[in-house]
Amino acid sequence: MINLELLTMPGCSHCAAAKRTIEKVKIDFLEMDVKIIDTTEYPEVAAKYMLMSAPGVVINGNLEFSGGVNEEELRKKLEGLQGE
Repeated sequence: MINLELLTMPGCSHCAAAKRTIEKVKIDFLEMDVKIIDTTEYPEVAAKYMLMSAPGVVINGNLEFSGGVNEEELRKKLEGLQGE
């Protein structure tokens, strides 16, 4: 199981783009559980991962992307985690 958390802020265009990318990629990673977390409602989550720029993408408890996410890089990271 891959656990992915998307850390967002309201009105963030990069956050909206990251959400679309994750939704597109999720089709190929059915075992992935996705949670979207608004860091204005849960600032402790942003503090936990020392997120300086939204969006943040946390995969299995590690901040992997900050400030945006590239589809190809995300796919590579997830493919490396399949079967773990």
